[in-house]
Amino acid sequence: MVSQAGIDEIRRLAASFPRRESALLPALWVIQREEGYLPEESLRVVARELSMEPSDVTSRASFYTMFALRPRGQYVIQVCQSISCALVGAQQVIDHLRGRLGIEVGETTHDERFTLLTVECLASCGSGPVMQINEDYFEHLTVERVDEILDGLP
Repeated sequence: MVSQAGIDEIRRLAASFPRRESALLPALWVIQREEGYLPEESLRVVARELSMEPSDVTSRASFYTMFALRPRGQYVIQVCQSISCALVGAQQVIDHLRGRLGIEVGETTHDERFTLLTVECLASCGSGPVMQINEDYFEHLTVERVDEILDGLP
């Protein structure tokens, strides 16, 4: 559930825009920062605070890939699958991660350590294949390099 500090922050955000609903994306970040994802009951709180319909909040939250509507792992791995990365081995990286982690794209490991996602672009087209783990970028990936990176995570 959203903390009182989170609700207060959403209210401050809403007051800073000419239209309350303009604060939706920043409000969703408040929730995701607090809870790690966007639970349905928290989306209802956002809807109430921004004077919006809950279905509108949910539909907009589900549109953006940076928002999670269900819990994710401690490490969210996003692998670029755009044409630039695909041409230099992104699928091999994805397949290796699926095998190593024992999950499919869009799933989280049973220990809730890793979530594997694919994305269309990580804006590093000249250095693919590329993946992002939480906020960190890793470029020029090989299967061996992926293993080194995963083995080095705390």
